[in-house]
Amino acid sequence: MQRTLNKSVRFEGVGLHSGKPVCLTVHPAPAGHGISFCRSDIALGEAVVPARWDAVEQGPLCTKIVNGAGVSVSTVEHVMAALSGCGVYNARLELDGPEVPILDGSAAPFVQRFLEVGLQSLDQPVWAIRILQQVEVRRGAAWARLAPANEMKIEFSIEFEDAAIGRQHKTLNMANGSFVRELCTSRTFCRQSDVQAMHEQGLALGGSLDNAVVVQGDKVLSPGGLRHADEAVRHKMLDALGDLALAGAPILGAYTGARAGHAMTNALLRKLFETDGAFCFVRCTAEQAARLPGAGVHLGEMPKVA
Repeated sequence: MQRTLNKSVRFEGVGLHSGKPVCLTVHPAPAGHGISFCRSDIALGEAVVPARWDAVEQGPLCTKIVNGAGVSVSTVEHVMAALSGCGVYNARLELDGPEVPILDGSAAPFVQRFLEVGLQSLDQPVWAIRILQQVEVRRGAAWARLAPANEMKIEFSIEFEDAAIGRQHKTLNMANGSFVRELCTSRTFCRQSDVQAMHEQGLALGGSLDNAVVVQGDKVLSPGGLRHADEAVRHKMLDALGDLALAGAPILGAYTGARAGHAMTNALLRKLFETDGAFCFVRCTAEQAARLPGAGVHLGEMPKVA
C-alpha cells in the first residue's frame, strides 16, 4: 500500500546555491496526494509547486521545479531521493525560501529523520511505471537510458581529470533498502578549480567543506576525507534516483547513465512520456511492491557517518 510519514519533521540549514537560511518541514499527506512543495514565504498567488518531471526547469547543477505562476523550488534532488529511497509516496514539503537546505550535502539527514518518525500505510495501492521499451538520450559523450527490468536498477559511470575521482562505475539493484545502505550518505562534490567559476555565476554560494566533497588533483580537501572510495559515483546515483522520483510514481526499469546530470535525466523522462508504448502504469502486486526502493527498510540499516 502507499505510505506517508507518521508525523512532520523539520530541517534547518542553508541553500547550496543561494547561501540563504531556509527551514523545510516535511508533512504527512493522504493517499493519492503524491509529493508537493509549498512556499510559505509566498503571500499572494499559487505557492504550491508539484514535484513532477514536467515542472522541471532544466539546469546543469541542480534540479529546479517551477509552477505556472513562476514560483520555484531549487535543489530538490536530495530530499526527493530520500523520499523515494524510504518508500514515501505522499508528502507535503513546506519551506520558507526558494531552495531546499543542503544540510551535509547528502540525503542521510533526511533519511535519518524519516526513519526515526516511521512510516504509516495508507488505504490505496501503489502504482508503478513499468518500462516496456528502451528510451535513450545523448548529448556529446554523455548519455542516459531507461530499459525494461523487473525491478529498479541504477548503473552509472563518471570520469574526471582529478585523480581523487578519476573513473568510477557502479551498479545497484535499488530493492530492499539498498539506497539507505549504499547511497544515502554520499555527498555532492566538486573540483576546487570550478568553485570560483560557480561563485561568479552566483552558484554554490552556500557551499563549504562541511556540505560538499571538494577535490584538487589527487587530494580530497574536505575534512575527514571520503565516506566511500567511490563516493562521487554513488552521489551521482543518488541524484539520479531523486530526479527519477519526479516521474510521479516508482519505476520498474533499469536506468543507466554515463556522465549524465540533472538535465539529462529530466530529458530522459520527457522522452519516456512522449514515446508511445514505452511504458505503462501497473498496480503493484505484493511481490512487485517488495522490489521497490524503500520496501521494508528500517533505521538499523542507516550507515554510521562521521
